[in-house]
Amino acid sequence: MGPYERIKGHEYEDDDDEKIGAAGRILLVDQKKKIIRGRSDDDVHKDKDKDIEMGLYAKAKANNPNASASAASCSSSFTSKSHHHHQKQLHRLISLDVFRGLTVALMIFVDDAGGVLPAVNHSPWNGLTLADFVMPFFLFIVGVSLSLTYKKLSCRADATRKATLRTLKLLLLGLFLQGGFLHGLNDLTYGVDIEHMRWTGILQRIAVAYFVAALCEIWLKAGDENIDSRLSMLRKYGFQWAVALLLTTIYLSLLYGLYVPSWEYQIPVGTSVSPPKIFSVKCGVRGNTGPACNAVGMIDRKIFGIQHLYRRPVYSRTKQCSINSPDYGPLPADAPSWCQAPFDPEGLLSYNFLLRGCSSVMAIVTCLVGLHYGHIIVHLKDHRDRILHWMIPSSSLVVLGLALDLLGMHLNKPLYTLSYMCFTAGAAGILFVGIYIMVDVCGYRRMTVLMEWMGMHALMIYILAACNVLPVVLQGFYWRQPQNNILRLIGIGK
Repeated sequence: MGPYERIKGHEYEDDDDEKIGAAGRILLVDQKKKIIRGRSDDDVHKDKDKDIEMGLYAKAKANNPNASASAASCSSSFTSKSHHHHQKQLHRLISLDVFRGLTVALMIFVDDAGGVLPAVNHSPWNGLTLADFVMPFFLFIVGVSLSLTYKKLSCRADATRKATLRTLKLLLLGLFLQGGFLHGLNDLTYGVDIEHMRWTGILQRIAVAYFVAALCEIWLKAGDENIDSRLSMLRKYGFQWAVALLLTTIYLSLLYGLYVPSWEYQIPVGTSVSPPKIFSVKCGVRGNTGPACNAVGMIDRKIFGIQHLYRRPVYSRTKQCSINSPDYGPLPADAPSWCQAPFDPEGLLSYNFLLRGCSSVMAIVTCLVGLHYGHIIVHLKDHRDRILHWMIPSSSLVVLGLALDLLGMHLNKPLYTLSYMCFTAGAAGILFVGIYIMVDVCGYRRMTVLMEWMGMHALMIYILAACNVLPVVLQGFYWRQPQNNILRLIGIGK
């Protein structure tokens, strides 16, 4: 299972136990016993209807003689609802799949349209565009799904082992797809020099965030207490919020507290025998969030080595580095020395790096926000209660993100700043509420069938389409010359 993929068998509202109650559970157990003896469902249902109705009638009469008629009426309605629940398939939250499918569709759209419409491509540095919502939306829905996956745990150690295996699968898949093994369109070769392999990527970031959030959900929640208020929910999941606060504090301390010295990098020129060109970048600052002298880039260069970082950074589309900004283009005559330096938007500190280990600070926090939204699904069954408990934090996060941006902590996806995390997580929550109302409350599913299908097969679609695996495979079939392939025929890869 991967974060892009639906969590099979767990995205259901398994609320039968809470709605049926004690009498209903007696009915269901007795039904199973009598079916084993060969009796029909109808006979069992009729008998148990009478038994439970008489029991409730007698209890109501003892407590209040005037309430006997109403008790009989309520018991009859109660047993019919209990039987209906037993016969009905568990209600699946379609909004989870629709949200995930919409995010996949958005990712494919911005990948394909970004070259034609630079305005929808990732922001060159500060600011937000449509493409900058994709990653936090995925992380958000991963958290929501995790809360449903681990709401009932039989063995924490076994759940931890499965979460670890899933994380490793995602990491290896990310290395294969985004490490440089596949060379993309118009290139039938493959393979990667490990010395220059890219270690980070989209799937790797999601894998790390998924793993830490899964551990929090497995180990850091209180026992089975009834959730009847916001305070009781805070008590149950307080340690998870403490982890989110700790990670955010560490991230801000590193981003604004680390000293970034001057540094240099090399770029090969011409043939391999020519000496590389050396560029020096002057820094010597603390708390800088510009492209050249931020702590995120410094940590990545120290830990990974500059040769393992992404060689086409987003800041090469800024006005300082491209005459075609916000698109890629030739360097201006007065371009600064850092314009061609590698920089990885999925680097360690943007994962939330804790010096001695790799965790995902702001990416994990986004996942933990989604986890909280999933807890609301688990513990609250009324639509109005859910929507209220979703909209309050969503609106608050959006306002907080905008306020931080105005105060100087800019919305910045490459650095995954706190303001960016707050604003995008809040936007994800608002979008999820809208989809929930439309699909799960009002039942308008026909117009979202395609998105639902994409959400149920998100990982497969991501691999085939977003990672260009399908186009790379198709271009391998050609007529006489590699240029005469199916993709060229339909206008792709020219």
